[in-house]
Amino acid sequence: MDVNGTVAEGFEPVREAFAANFATLGDRGAAVTVYRDGRKVVDLWGGTRDVDGTEPWEHGTAQVVRSATKGVAAAVLLLLAQRGQLDLDAPVGAYWPEYKEHGKEHTRVRHLLAHRAGVPVLDRPLTPAEAADPDLAAAAVAAQRPVWEPGAEHGYHAQTYSWLTGELVRRVTGRTIGRWIAEEVAGPLGLDLWVGLPESEAGRVGRVAQVEAPSTAGGLKTRPKRAVSDAYADPESLTRRAFAAITPLPDENDAAYRAAVLPASNGIATADGLARFYAALIGEVDGARLFTPGTLAAARTEQSAGPDRVLVVNTRFGLGYMLHGGASPLLSPGSFGHPGRGGALGFADPESGIAFGYVTNGFRKSVTADPRAQALIRALRTSTTP
Repeated sequence: MDVNGTVAEGFEPVREAFAANFATLGDRGAAVTVYRDGRKVVDLWGGTRDVDGTEPWEHGTAQVVRSATKGVAAAVLLLLAQRGQLDLDAPVGAYWPEYKEHGKEHTRVRHLLAHRAGVPVLDRPLTPAEAADPDLAAAAVAAQRPVWEPGAEHGYHAQTYSWLTGELVRRVTGRTIGRWIAEEVAGPLGLDLWVGLPESEAGRVGRVAQVEAPSTAGGLKTRPKRAVSDAYADPESLTRRAFAAITPLPDENDAAYRAAVLPASNGIATADGLARFYAALIGEVDGARLFTPGTLAAARTEQSAGPDRVLVVNTRFGLGYMLHGGASPLLSPGSFGHPGRGGALGFADPESGIAFGYVTNGFRKSVTADPRAQALIRALRTSTTP
């Protein structure tokens, strides 16, 4: 496999690990970008742009990043709070009165970000077309009865996070969250990142698919714990119902799905787009910065920890971001970010100044700790700069 791109001196282990992902971990097409202190130090790509094709991945090829989008959506709410337009401790109903139904009147904005809102499921799942209708989807989640007292426990809001965050942004700003990201984040920073793909960019995006891990994965293909397997197998479990809040599963290669604004699941980005976004959260990138030090501290302050009612493992969340831990190992204890189920990952590590983005067209069964991204993180830990 030919690996294209460059690495700065000291980051050669990342190139070696990226090449090994194709040789031993079955990557079909992928890219990884790393910034350090706002400067790009790793920019690599290889394989094919389509998981089932032969056309080579090019510099600037983008892919669906699934739940890695959640980290971008979280930044919107935090930036609105930073600008004084949103109070994280206010009830959601102060901005969205219809959300108060069925005992949700005490749900705080921070509960949405920390997966404590208690509405990870919908009693009647939405079709892909319904999920893309912001009015209908917002009404559905507002009418949903919580499955635990808001704020009392936490559980991953795999799909409903789209409508919780999206509608709140729409009520506060009058804009869709996708438009807000385009105008206030992606545009000013020059990010190849979209939530709601414009037709003009469709030709840059590769086709994704579910793929099996190779049997020669060097021992990295681990068997999930029995409780986790049972939860995913049980159609009545919160786990299955949370991921099935959109039923049937949407076709992630469909133009209509990609054009929808679903900030829990359908963001599209290049590896550079993800890494540059996180670099701007923790410092300046070409003179631009997103978070103030206070917002950065709040984003990675633990809000939820311990047994996750949906993922059935111990998880840690700050305000919209997964924090370093057993379920989602990142670079160091101070790291924060968000994986996309089965592949993509974006995160930042303020202490080292590192920001990381990995995208792939081959999704695995992993949820929070894909072996390919983990191999790159291990390599990054051994990398040094002059």
